[in-house]
This record gives sequence, C-alpha cells and structure tokens, in this order.
Amino acid sequence: MSQIIEKAVEKLNEKVGTRFDAVAKFVITDEGAIMLDASGARAGDEEADVTMTASADTFIGLLTGDVNPTMAFMTGKLKVDGSMGLAMKLGSVLSS
Repeated sequence: MSQIIEKAVEKLNEKVGTRFDAVAKFVITDEGAIMLDASGARAGDEEADVTMTASADTFIGLLTGDVNPTMAFMTGKLKVDGSMGLAMKLGSVLSS
C-alpha cells in the first residue's frame, strides 16, 4: 500500500470516522483505492454506492481543505460515478 493511501485512510478516519452510512470509494490515480463506510476508511477496491476519482494532489487538497469538492468536480479534477447525492453529502463532511 502506498504512503499516500495510508495517510489518506488515517486522515479520512479523523475527519469522517463512522459518520458516513453508505459505501464510498475514492480512487487516487496511480496510487490505489480507499473504501469508506460506517466502519470507517480502509484501503480496498470493492463495489460502492459512489466512486470518486482524483489525482493524489487533488485528493490531498480535499482532505486538507485546500480544494473545494464542488469546484474540483466542476473543473473536472474530481470525477463522480454513482450517487451524486452521496457525493454531495460526503463533500460537505470533508469540508467541515
């Protein structure tokens, strides 16, 4: 597992923890994937209700608050496949 995935899992667990009641997958280009559900975040690549794909830089920016999730989506830096409602819910959790 890459260091970026390890750090992202750690940061997601700090920010979101078990407050997300669906299944989301973050695909970090050229690094791997992270699963997020009611149990928290972990490295993995399984089926999800929503899949978000971004570069490592964009994903790190989302976690640190330097990148706005809505703007990242609107500019094509963040791609969403699946439930847009869940993506928006997750975006608001990440922004808080």
